[in-house]
Amino acid sequence: MRRGAPIALFWLFYFAGLGVFFPYYSLYLRENAGLSGIHVGMVMSVIPLVGLMAQPMWGNVADRLGARSTVLAFLTAAAALGYYAISFVSGFAGILTATAVMALFATAVIPLSVSVALAALDQSGPHAFGLTRVWGTVGYLIAVASFPALLDWWQSTYPVSGVEGVSEPGLSLMFAVIAGASGAAALVGLWLPRDGSLRVRAKRGDWRILVAVRPAVALFAVVFLSFLFLQGPMALFPILVRSRGGDIETVGRLWVVMLMLEIPLIAASGAGLDRLGARAILTIGVVCGGIRWLVCGLETSTPIFYAVQVLHGVTVTGLMVGGPLYLDQVVPEKLRSTSQGMLAMCGIGAGGLISNVLTGWLIDHASPEMPYLLGGAGAVLLGLTLRWVLPKV
Repeated sequence: MRRGAPIALFWLFYFAGLGVFFPYYSLYLRENAGLSGIHVGMVMSVIPLVGLMAQPMWGNVADRLGARSTVLAFLTAAAALGYYAISFVSGFAGILTATAVMALFATAVIPLSVSVALAALDQSGPHAFGLTRVWGTVGYLIAVASFPALLDWWQSTYPVSGVEGVSEPGLSLMFAVIAGASGAAALVGLWLPRDGSLRVRAKRGDWRILVAVRPAVALFAVVFLSFLFLQGPMALFPILVRSRGGDIETVGRLWVVMLMLEIPLIAASGAGLDRLGARAILTIGVVCGGIRWLVCGLETSTPIFYAVQVLHGVTVTGLMVGGPLYLDQVVPEKLRSTSQGMLAMCGIGAGGLISNVLTGWLIDHASPEMPYLLGGAGAVLLGLTLRWVLPKV
């Protein structure tokens, strides 16, 4: 695990930043920036929209150069600057532009870090990936649980005046915290492994090989549909919480519940890979994600609403661990970064883009619950068909 230590530390810091960004950014856009539901959906959608280009592009650059860890460190540093820059803009156009610039670098960090980890740990057995990746979830949990308290202290020490009707007037603090965590990850990136298969280079045009790999193409389609059903409701989840009388502390507590099961599941994903296989891990994750959103859309009971959030960990393990591990088993070594970039492009990119826009539209024109009912039903049906769609490997 000596080779895994810097990877684990990188994920700890970078996911800590994500643990502030994703739970609270849509709330910041809705209340602090004063955007409408459809504008919130559009800003959230520009992230996967830019990722459609950025993720495979940076993956291909890393594979062609044979310098995957160096490219990862650069992207992480640029993402840190991008997050911080959002705090200096206002209005729909300015926020949309700043978010797009940030996404040009940030959207490629996770898939490229996965390819770096898989290459660095390929001789360490199936358990090594899960035992390093779990530190990302630990960082996410620490951030999402501690940020509300930090924000309360900040607002009491440096009160923001002239702001009415906003529950958390100092929420822009989030951008400095995210930039600091991402900057720390970029520094750790300088010590990531750079030898062995991490230095294998692809040739120009080799990415076309992936089109002929049937299991990879099937996985791209499955992940696209999975994110189409699940991502928008997740991105705009704070709006559902607020519609039922919750506040930022409620969002934080719900995220703690979400991550309780995710940590042991990801840590044990190597055992799951041995026993069940990557396809089964992915299937269980998609079905559980659908069940979670159906319950959120139908049930208003607070205890049940809280309890069902533990299924988030199952979904993340399926999509973010089962999917990449399945793909790594079927693609050539020299295309690890490109293939993971294309997986992210199809999932969080294309699927997430459409899902965010549709979710924002449904919130404005139907109800906050409607995206959860439709997305939940779609995900359950998709998960039940994966046995016949994805070849077993």
